[in-house]
Amino acid sequence: MTAYYRPLVQHGDARPIESMTLAGQNLWFSQAELIERGQNPQIVDAADIPSEQLDRLTRPRAAIAGLDMAQPQIMGILNATPDSFSDGGLHNSVEAALTAAVNMVAHGASILDIGGESTRPGADFVPEDEEIARTRPLIHAIRAETDALISIDTRKVGVAKAAHAAGAGLINDVSGFTFDPQLAPFCAQIGTPVCVMHMQGDPATMQDDPQYDDVLLDVYDFLEGQIAHLEGLGLSRELIVVDPGIGFGKNTDHNLTLLRNLSLFHGLGCPILLGVSRKGIIGQVGKEPRKDARAPGSIAVALAGLSQGVQIVRVHDVAETAQALRLWAAVR
Repeated sequence: MTAYYRPLVQHGDARPIESMTLAGQNLWFSQAELIERGQNPQIVDAADIPSEQLDRLTRPRAAIAGLDMAQPQIMGILNATPDSFSDGGLHNSVEAALTAAVNMVAHGASILDIGGESTRPGADFVPEDEEIARTRPLIHAIRAETDALISIDTRKVGVAKAAHAAGAGLINDVSGFTFDPQLAPFCAQIGTPVCVMHMQGDPATMQDDPQYDDVLLDVYDFLEGQIAHLEGLGLSRELIVVDPGIGFGKNTDHNLTLLRNLSLFHGLGCPILLGVSRKGIIGQVGKEPRKDARAPGSIAVALAGLSQGVQIVRVHDVAETAQALRLWAAVR
């Protein structure tokens, strides 16, 4: 039976001698929750975690495209689409999108995530050539104006190739490299950083009736399997970021379970990206139907994730998130 270890994350200068540093950050743990399928969870001492699992939990994460994974990083969302759930149509022109990108970087974004295909629930498929037409000119323009890391949010190898040639330095695949069988080999061939996200189903159907045996462990196992797949193709684990995929084929209970237990994913030995900005769970739990009014709830969840050691938060409201992060860090 597989044993999973979720570190019980703490912070502060006063810490037990036997405590372990979490992923090279200024966070630590002296105990962990031992989770096994079909069994009641148990609390164990960090020293009792098997060496391989403990090494993955504690090992400092390598920089991703030069970005320090011991410090929180903000990824700004920039959708060059007419139908994205929150900002669709706002950045349809290169000029409007470039202005937004420059502002995001000025306000604290170290990564810009460029998308040309909406992945909101119920979204339609976008042909590859159309997605390239939406994203490639924008990436060219951003690359000429800023040194920020550009991420291409795509499931398709042709889009990834065009984006990489234009200056993108990270491939962010919401399908977790299950949609296009040529995408993972391409990423391994060029040795680019990637983000592997979990999604049950596809955007058109993912919210119809998502089902899991155990959402936390099912998502973990999927990510672990896809990391192994990428490593088998020759891509180093040090180049892989993982994302549990909040809102992608998950209901509110599924999402809350993942958010409460994010620190489990440090056991994969990769930086964790959390993308929950303005999503349905913010509206449902926060009682805010207006998508563009969900910054407070989005920031609250982002800070909760950072408290569990999440390294990257993907957000729409960059300036507001950066302000909150600075105060959060100062108080801590």
